[in-house]
Amino acid sequence: MSKHYKIAVLPGDGIGPEVMREAIKVIDVLKQMDPSFHIELHSYPWGSEYYLKHGEIMPRDGFQELIKYDALLFGAVGDKRVPDEITIWDFIMPIRKNFNQYINFRPVKLLKGVESPLKDSENIEFVIIRENAEGEYSNSGGTLYSGTDSEIAIQNTIVTKSGVEKVAKYAFEYARKNNFKSVVSATKSNAIIHSMKLWDEIVVKVSKDYPEISMQSNYIDALAAYFVSKPKEFEVVVASNLFGDILSDLGAAVVGGLGLSPSANLNPEGDFPSMFEPVHGSAPDIAGKNIANPIAQIWSTALMLKHLGRDDLGALIIDAIQEVLRKKEVRTPDLGGTAKTIEMGSAICDAIKLMMSKERVEI
Repeated sequence: MSKHYKIAVLPGDGIGPEVMREAIKVIDVLKQMDPSFHIELHSYPWGSEYYLKHGEIMPRDGFQELIKYDALLFGAVGDKRVPDEITIWDFIMPIRKNFNQYINFRPVKLLKGVESPLKDSENIEFVIIRENAEGEYSNSGGTLYSGTDSEIAIQNTIVTKSGVEKVAKYAFEYARKNNFKSVVSATKSNAIIHSMKLWDEIVVKVSKDYPEISMQSNYIDALAAYFVSKPKEFEVVVASNLFGDILSDLGAAVVGGLGLSPSANLNPEGDFPSMFEPVHGSAPDIAGKNIANPIAQIWSTALMLKHLGRDDLGALIIDAIQEVLRKKEVRTPDLGGTAKTIEMGSAICDAIKLMMSKERVEI
């Protein structure tokens, strides 16, 4: 018996609603073509516009509403009319933390048909496993003597043994499951001598349970250089919240840009819904122009389907994206073309239909 999935859709701000429409088109095509795929979408208008109307970015009972779903599909957040501490710390961060989405999963893959700014860049494919619940993005600290010449700002990094252990285990388990041979840990323990030393100790300890996988620690500055000079050598990279965030955007630039980069905020145990989102942000400079690249949003949808157990449909979406890119007939401006957002989404939908129709004929 096929499972019925319930998904909360949060289009959010800027280009979020535009790229989300294309992701929903893809889901509708899959439902149309695969009778065993049952999925129910419920959209919520929360975000900056909601805040400007209601004085809150989401209702107070929003978490009680979202916890009912199997997964959350998120668009983008950010609006110059609303302070970042509202859009980030009252919306996206509370979702990640309250739902214990302690893994941020970021694939770095050079898709067929996309050119990297690097020479000899074929076959770049690795994943970044980022700690997503604590670290440098902990809301701990404050200011003293504000507005005076003696003003002080303190921002605390919180690193716990259990937090590092969970993200390290996830990284090594992912490597084992996918037959990868190496995990690289991002650190800076030569200068950040308390939190990063604990990070190093725990990652090394976890690695001993996976003798078939080699483990290497690289300082974050050197690792950033290696992402550019030898990206094909990586398989799995595990990093703290801040380091993982920076490396993920660098990885995206190496394989074509943020418009092609998906992400997953995971609660691996399934106690809470996981959230899937593109990493490009709300891009207010192009919002409303119908020129945003929807691939990152659609690829994030593929990650969501794989998380829900439909590896077949997730892989199909990625194959369809690559087929459209390989043909080079439909390209949004960020890829050097003139196609509209809706045209890219429609081309991917058409590729999915063609692939699924061929599968039926072959069966």
